[in-house]
Amino acid sequence: MAVAPELWIDGRPAGVEDLGHQALINYGALTSFRVEGGEVRGLDRHLDRLNRSAIELFGEAVAEERLRDLMRAALAGRMDAWLRISLFSNELSLRRPDWIGAPQVMISVSAPPSPLPHGVRLQSQVHVRETPHLKHVAAMGLLRARRLARLAGYDDALFTDDEGRISEGSLWNVGFIQGETVVWPDAPMLDGVAQALIREALDRAGSPQRTEVVRLSDLPRFDGAFLCNSATPAAEIAAVEGHVFIGATDAVQQIGALWRSQPRQKI
Repeated sequence: MAVAPELWIDGRPAGVEDLGHQALINYGALTSFRVEGGEVRGLDRHLDRLNRSAIELFGEAVAEERLRDLMRAALAGRMDAWLRISLFSNELSLRRPDWIGAPQVMISVSAPPSPLPHGVRLQSQVHVRETPHLKHVAAMGLLRARRLARLAGYDDALFTDDEGRISEGSLWNVGFIQGETVVWPDAPMLDGVAQALIREALDRAGSPQRTEVVRLSDLPRFDGAFLCNSATPAAEIAAVEGHVFIGATDAVQQIGALWRSQPRQKI
């Protein structure tokens, strides 16, 4: 049986009122990441994206030092964990959607999840997330997409628009490999922190990469593909529906190594 995560709100154990509000009002932003030895890869990027989302959704940010203090308090000395930081407000509701102020901070502490496996088989689905540039708590569309893919015999879902332009996956970004070049799709999507760290590492290593529109019809041009998020630095994609990639295992392993080469930052 899975162990329930610890939940902290503004530095105290989560209460029924706060959790009840979140169960009824599905509005907020989040980010999540692995803590290793008390440090996090890309922590500055996670906190910056979280506060940009706070300003857009609530009108005010949360001071970075407060976020760091709350993370340290929730960890209570633990050096390895998975943290999810969610921003919400009990003041904002269907009757009061125009409330403006600094949001409350909920932190979930749990064991790190297992990385997604290599060799996943994907079902393409026409789906564009609501406000795709935000990592928000409205997860029904993502869960439904994954559910439909699993029920159809696939491992996960790859999103396209109605013209077949690929954007992202259910819980991850996607990249394609063409020879020695990594190709990122150009479409509305969440700019993931893992993706940003890989881009930065590719630039530092002098490895070629580019961004362009990628359609389902373009898949035969690529040797392989991979998915990436904070739990899975790089996992090889075996197929998208009937298209099977010839394979780029070595390239995907190198991408994972480049992600791991990024320095960790102290909380």
